[in-house]
Amino acid sequence: MNSVTVRVPAKVNLQLAVGPLRDDGYHDLVNVFHAVSIFDEVTATAATGMSVRVEGESADQVPEDGDNLAIRAALALAGHAGRPYGVNLLIRKSIPVAGGMAGGSADAAAALVACNELWGLGLPREDLMEIAADLGSDVPFALLGGTAIGTGRGERLTSLDVAGTFHWVFALADGGLSTAAVYAECDRLRQASGELVAWPQAAEALLAALREGDAEALGAQLGNDLQPAAVALRGSLAHTLDAGREQGALGSLVSGSGPTCAFLARSAAHAGELAAGLKDAGVARDVITAHGPVPGPAVV
Repeated sequence: MNSVTVRVPAKVNLQLAVGPLRDDGYHDLVNVFHAVSIFDEVTATAATGMSVRVEGESADQVPEDGDNLAIRAALALAGHAGRPYGVNLLIRKSIPVAGGMAGGSADAAAALVACNELWGLGLPREDLMEIAADLGSDVPFALLGGTAIGTGRGERLTSLDVAGTFHWVFALADGGLSTAAVYAECDRLRQASGELVAWPQAAEALLAALREGDAEALGAQLGNDLQPAAVALRGSLAHTLDAGREQGALGSLVSGSGPTCAFLARSAAHAGELAAGLKDAGVARDVITAHGPVPGPAVV
């Protein structure tokens, strides 16, 4: 086999509850991940060395060196196997870059699956999950897909039962936001307000809405503790969120560390209407529709 292509979805955080800052610089999280039908493709081709090339949406903002998470994933997999494997990776981007939808983590997950196949390693998903957890907090879910609750840094996952399909509209912003900067701003805002930060807990009403396939109930429960920090760093997000609510979204939130804003619709038709309204309002660089949950990485 000379090359393998893997398609991998983006994610939206339906709930992101952020606990106090830990001594190691991380936060304990409760993170309800939901994979949606916006996809990157990663093609792994046999080679003697390691290289990566990026095409598509905001490709010029993605590193093509050792800072690229997909290359780091390939190196970690080769190290796990104990062999000096090589690969050329081609990443075709559709997931927003630095948009809070885990595009880099998705590419890393796709690289693990593609290289495992290309190199004939035959490693089980459990082994790939261990490697993924060392690469970043969102990489394990990117490898899993569907809908799941993550605890710890977000890497300890439990799949959730979901009835039916949920329909989404995503408003994309110009430029990205640094995840580290958003977390730092969250800590600063909390310290400035004297807020007592509680231990993060999953919202039972949100989990029930997922089990029952109740979009209206889910919309009422969407929440992200990082949203105030993201809005503080990018004030225009407040106007985007307001516009979505005015257009009839069942719920809205900043996805992850932002700046992508997510809006829940009643149906595919409603998602189309909502997307058109947001485009007319001029509050986003682009507006796209998607549905979820969808499966994790797949060889195509």
